[in-house]
Amino acid sequence: MPLKQKPVDFLLDVDGILTTGSFIYNKNGKFAKIFGPDDNDALKITSKFLNISFLSSDFRGFKISKKRVQNDMNFKISLVRNHQRVNWIKKNFNLKKTIYMGDGIFDWIIMKECFYAISCNNSNKLSKKYSNFTTKANSGERAVTEACFHLIKKFFYKKKIENLILSHLNGNKKKT
Repeated sequence: MPLKQKPVDFLLDVDGILTTGSFIYNKNGKFAKIFGPDDNDALKITSKFLNISFLSSDFRGFKISKKRVQNDMNFKISLVRNHQRVNWIKKNFNLKKTIYMGDGIFDWIIMKECFYAISCNNSNKLSKKYSNFTTKANSGERAVTEACFHLIKKFFYKKKIENLILSHLNGNKKKT
């Protein structure tokens, strides 16, 4: 059955979605995460249509995620423990108007209640089970880009995605 209303928010988990999910440690602890190409640009284009926010439950690596998401990409990121996530999202977002992209063993709980759910090819089986769309790409390997273009075509823009990309490059910041 086609969805009649349009989503307002796009909420993404960071680790295992925007990153490969790998945590790189040395003798001093966690020091790096692997972020993929193109996702920032695709999110900037998508932000013409949706409010974009990120979540992380990685307390040890949050400074890394915050540096990339908030400082480099200019999107909001919140640090929320997994066991508080459902209630936090319900308090801060209208799930009936929120797209959620997740990958982990707890994300399906949100996915079954949100407007539209997305997982990556290499996501946990439960997340994939409750997703409306699963990317062909793995996390950290342009899966967010694939999800963004899927959402734009599904809900907002019926012309060729190439036209929207060119419009973005030419500085058209208005919703098309």
